[in-house]
Amino acid sequence: MGGDITKILDDWAYDPDSNVRKIVGEDGAKRIQVRVDQGAFQGILQLNLDGRPDGKRPHDADFVLDHYQATLGEYRIQHDGEDAGFGLDHGSCEELFDESSRIYGRYVFLLQIKEYDRVVRDTERNMRLFEFVHTYAHEDDDRMNLQKWWPYVLRVHATACAMVSARAEDFDRALEIIDETRERIETLEEVEAEEFFEERERSKQGLDELEEQLRAKKPLSDREKLEQDLEAAVEAEAFEKAASIRDALKSLD
Repeated sequence: MGGDITKILDDWAYDPDSNVRKIVGEDGAKRIQVRVDQGAFQGILQLNLDGRPDGKRPHDADFVLDHYQATLGEYRIQHDGEDAGFGLDHGSCEELFDESSRIYGRYVFLLQIKEYDRVVRDTERNMRLFEFVHTYAHEDDDRMNLQKWWPYVLRVHATACAMVSARAEDFDRALEIIDETRERIETLEEVEAEEFFEERERSKQGLDELEEQLRAKKPLSDREKLEQDLEAAVEAEAFEKAASIRDALKSLD
């Protein structure tokens, strides 16, 4: 088997605005490929669209998180439903950190190609992983390790959820999602890490920009159309028309 991928790279010229594509592998599995150009380094990254991004089954489970959640379930069965005493050692946490990073790497690319449903799925999985580690890690450093990334994962999750609603033309729900997430980010318990404060500000700014974009796309309601027409009529000193529009607004009430 030849190892030279020059032909593949030549056939897929690097374009920073279009460097991610979906493919179906020879085994029938759906994957994404990312064209990479870092100066002397030229290559292609490949990730599974579903399951673990690397296609592996750690501990014979779909995900490391699934394995440790199943382990917790078994522990509860053996301890009358209690989880006191259950914990994750540093090695277990490192496995979970690695999985979280792999999933993050995928949903960044999924967001780029507007695979919003899968972004929702992956960000929700990472949020469950964050909570699991924070609850059960033995060591404080491990328990707090992922907490600084909450503003970012909440923002990406909200962006994907809002875009799913916008695609269904439910702009009101999309805007509600943004408001709810902005409030959640503002009320997060602060983490003494530079990344937390940077991501908190960046996330609030990103949600503000998304809200502005969605409001620009949202169709006007009957009331908003009439209010807009009324303002135009008053500015044009078309007072009879303005009076008629006011009557129409009252009828809506």
